[in-house]
This record gives sequence, C-alpha cells and structure tokens, in this order.
Amino acid sequence: MRPEFTGWTASIRRWVDTQADGAPEGDPGRIDWARALPFALLHAGCLGALWTGVSPVALAVAAALYAVRMFALTGFYHRYFSHRTFRTSRGVQLAFAVLGASCAQRGPLWWAAHHRHHHRHADDEQDLHSPARHGFWWSHMGWFLTPRAFATDMARVPDLRRYPELLWLDRFDAAVPVALALACYALGAVLERLAPGLGTSGPQMLVWGFFISTVVLFHATVTINSLAHRYGKRRYDTLDDSRNNAWLALLTFGEGWHNNHHFYPGSARQGFRAQEIDITWYGLRLLAAAGLIWDLKPVPAWVLARAKK
Repeated sequence: MRPEFTGWTASIRRWVDTQADGAPEGDPGRIDWARALPFALLHAGCLGALWTGVSPVALAVAAALYAVRMFALTGFYHRYFSHRTFRTSRGVQLAFAVLGASCAQRGPLWWAAHHRHHHRHADDEQDLHSPARHGFWWSHMGWFLTPRAFATDMARVPDLRRYPELLWLDRFDAAVPVALALACYALGAVLERLAPGLGTSGPQMLVWGFFISTVVLFHATVTINSLAHRYGKRRYDTLDDSRNNAWLALLTFGEGWHNNHHFYPGSARQGFRAQEIDITWYGLRLLAAAGLIWDLKPVPAWVLARAKK
C-alpha cells in the first residue's frame, strides 16, 4: 500500500469510494475527523438560510423530501432490507434503495448490517450505539463516525450482497445525496426563472430542500438510538432497554414503537395496537394494495397475548 493512501488521505478518498485503500491510524473506536468532515459541512450548510431566506415553496419541498425519505428509511432500509418483513420486485427494491441512499445515511447494505448487529447485541457491550453504555451524544451521532463502524460487514447481509446495484450504492454512498443536492439547486433556479413570484432560488432550494431537510431527517432518525432506549413505556420485557414512545413514533413514522419492535422485529407493523399510529405501516399497506409489495408479515396472536395490559 502506498504511504500517501494511508491515514487522513485514505479518509478523504472514502468520501467518494467507501472501499478506498488505507485505514486511519489510532484507536478504531475514536472519531475519524477527516472522514467526518462532510457530516459537519452538511450541518454547516443549514446556516445558508441566513442568507437565502425562506419561501413557502422551499418549505414545502423540504417537508416533502423529509416525508418521502423518512418512509424510504423506515419502510425499506429498516423493515425491508434489515428485517425482510415483506417481499417486492427487484425494480421497487432498487427505487427505494436509491431514495434511502438520498438520506445521506450510508448505503442499504451498511444500514442493514449495522441494524442486524444492533438487534443481536442491543444494549450489551457490543452495541455501538447504546445510550446506557455510551451516553446520549455518542449513541445519537458519534458512533458511526468511527473506523470501527465505518465498514459494511458483508457477512451480516448475505441475502443482499448478491445484487450488484445495491453493492454500487453501498460503495459510492455519496453519489445519490450529491445528485439530490444538485437537483434541488436546479429546481430552485428553474422556478426563479419561470415563476419568480414564488420567491425561491437555486441557493435557497439547496439550503432548505437538501441541507435542512436532510439534517432534520438525520436527527429524527437517530432519536430511536438515543431516546427510544431511555424514554417511554415498556410493554414487553426484553433483554434490552427499548421503549415505546408515541412522540417519537409520530416523528419517525412509526419507529417509536420501539419496545414492540425489539420484542418481535419480524413484523412489517410496529404499532401493534390500532391506536398506535404507524404511518409507515399505512404506506406499506397502500403499496401492497397497488401490487408493488406483497407478503407483509403480520403481528402474530401470541405476540399480542404476551403484552402487558
């Protein structure tokens, strides 16, 4: 291996190609700051709103991108790729993998591999993002910036690694977010030219449609790591500290019913009771009605019977 491709230069190469040669020196459990720089810049981009201002159309695009991408994460990255709780075609699989990749939360294989590891080791010494073990901030956003968490363990996703398109998305995981950022800028520029009364522009749409929407989406998603293992009710006695939290369920389209999920992760539904709002489940039912997905796994009767009153 050439020396120039070791250490921080390798970290920078992995901004583009996650399989670039070289490894950062030092403790693999410490944050690799060179690799973390794009994450920091993503947050810094939100400050652009001070210069671009805001418009109703920019807010609407930001909200729509939050909703569509949250569904892609919860319905497909989580319930499909990680837990295989329903079936679909290869084309629909790819479409939602691309939507999930646009969230800037790494590729589908990385996401699924780490989540499967989390379920196997939830809140024990090997859980990389247990708030009980590592504290709030580490479980919320520190763990995935370390060399230990960076690689995709392909041994955990043998069912997914046979798809070359998913392997490509995983290797070049920055490609789709960059394309989305460019698309947001282009949309704003076109609207500024064709409909100036909307009060938007390329920079404004980039800031709100990509930077702010993506950052809010990220922090909403990871509350399930940092908060849903600390705050809420425990309907089931699981070996971990997972909780049901209705507020987080609203924010994350149903993921906040986390104790339900940890007790029985094999269901496409996480709000086990009718009054538990699970927006992702409703969306999956619509996709099933349209014939795009099928064989949604239900909550078994024995699981419902084991619940505390």
